[in-house]
Amino acid sequence: MATNQTPGYEIPAEMRDFAEKSVEQARKAVDGFLGAAQKTVDTFEGSANTVQASTKDVTRKTFTYAEQNISAAFDLAQKMVRAKDVQEAMQYQAEFVRSQFEAMQTQMKEFGALAQAAVKQPGSKK
Repeated sequence: MATNQTPGYEIPAEMRDFAEKSVEQARKAVDGFLGAAQKTVDTFEGSANTVQASTKDVTRKTFTYAEQNISAAFDLAQKMVRAKDVQEAMQYQAEFVRSQFEAMQTQMKEFGALAQAAVKQPGSKK
């Protein structure tokens, strides 16, 4: 009876060494890629948190200013309804315009300060 044994094929040691080095290099490359990807994700998350916090601050301020401005407009309307004559109504209107102009200047300064603070926060590019 004849035996059908295949002669054993051995992988040369040089080829094994080359394959091991290739796998190790690939592992290092993938680890480096994953590390860089994780740093990128962390940076984006930090930036997103910074932007989100700044957006919340601006939104709160916007609503606060809107409430103040609406309240001032209703106060003016109430004064105008109660005015004794046109001269008194015109005086109320002038006071309203002056106070709203001052309020808008203050509001714009505060919005500018919020924008500058957002740019200077950690995680931003400035």
